[in-house]
Parts: sequence; structure tokens; C-alpha cells
Amino acid sequence: MTHVRTADELADVDDPAWAVLQEALAEAARPATVLPVDPAAGRDVLFRLQVTARSMLGALAVNCGGLVIDDGWLRILGGGGSGLPDLATANNLDDPEQVAVPPPYLTVAYDVLGGRFAVDGGGLGIQPGQVCYWAPDTLDWDGLGVGHTDFVLWSLTEGPTQFYAGLRWPTWAEETRAIPLSQGIAIYPPLFSAESHPLEDTSRRPVPFEELLSLE
Repeated sequence: MTHVRTADELADVDDPAWAVLQEALAEAARPATVLPVDPAAGRDVLFRLQVTARSMLGALAVNCGGLVIDDGWLRILGGGGSGLPDLATANNLDDPEQVAVPPPYLTVAYDVLGGRFAVDGGGLGIQPGQVCYWAPDTLDWDGLGVGHTDFVLWSLTEGPTQFYAGLRWPTWAEETRAIPLSQGIAIYPPLFSAESHPLEDTSRRPVPFEELLSLE
């Protein structure tokens, strides 16, 4: 059986990735908010993930509740709180001693439209270790060609502006800013239909995020 490491073993490491992320945040091209996390909760998430704070995944889990990019449009998961689930809960990870096999993929971020970013663990059929995006306009997974660390650093550049160019409408920032992180924006006609364009003519309403995911 794989050795299960304690939270202290996972958290107390040399060269933690948090320093890399702090430097990137200081130079971020996008509006970014670091959510607070309860230290005990963060260590519990790290324990359930069984990754060290040397990884970006572990650094996010133990040091912050998550990252909020572009006024809440993009939500990168960490230790949870402020309306965001933590990385372990979002992936249904409980006692690591009871986990027989790793998950087929690991959800690491959401966007306000219900899009999901996940690290392929072999279950998405793209490439293990690669971050993939489930798009609400195509209803399919697509690889981004980068791992988790590069994805997080990319989110702080102008990358999301280009990535979401076809999914944003003129007042997207105001509408996104007005809702809590526990909510997303449901669009009708749905984004996968031809009738959803132009987006400014659609019906848009805030809904609980879990409801948004279930609709899709």
C-alpha cells in the first residue's frame, strides 16, 4: 500500500511553490484576488490531496482559499472558502488511506459560465498531467497543452482575455462582479446552440453554481 504522508510532511518542504505564485501575482496583468483560508482547513485539504506544497496544487491548497481572476469570471481552487469548494471536496477526495486508485481527472478551476478546468489523470483521454477545459459551448473536453503550474501562471496574464473572446459580452464584467462566488451565470439560449449569438441578446441570470453544473 502506498505510504500516506501527514499534513506536516506535505506542508513543511523546501522550495514551496507559493513563492513562485506570489511573484507572479505581484506582476499579474489581470485583476486577481487571493482568498483567505483557515490554516487547519488548508492542511486538511493538502492531506486529502497527498501532494506537497512544493507543487502549485499543494501551494494553493495550504496557502489560500483560491484565486479569483477577472472579478470572479475565473475561479482557481485552493483550500476553499468564500463560496468556493476546496480542491479535495470538488474532487470527492476523502481519507487517502481508503483511495484505491487516483481519480480519472482532477478539477482545478471553474469559470462563471460553468466551464471546468481539470488535470487529466488518464480518464479524459487527452494526456496525463495536462490541464483540459470542458467548454459550455462545445460540451466537450479539450487539452490546453500545459500542466497545472503553467495554467495558474497563464491565468494571471492576458491569456484569459484571448481564451474567452467568443464567450464574453459587453457587460460581462459588471454582471460577474455583482454575484457571489457560490453562483454562476446561466445563459439562454444555451451557449452550445446557434441561437446564443450575439451573446448580448441572450437571457442571463445568476444561479447557484451547483445548479449551473447540473444543467450542463
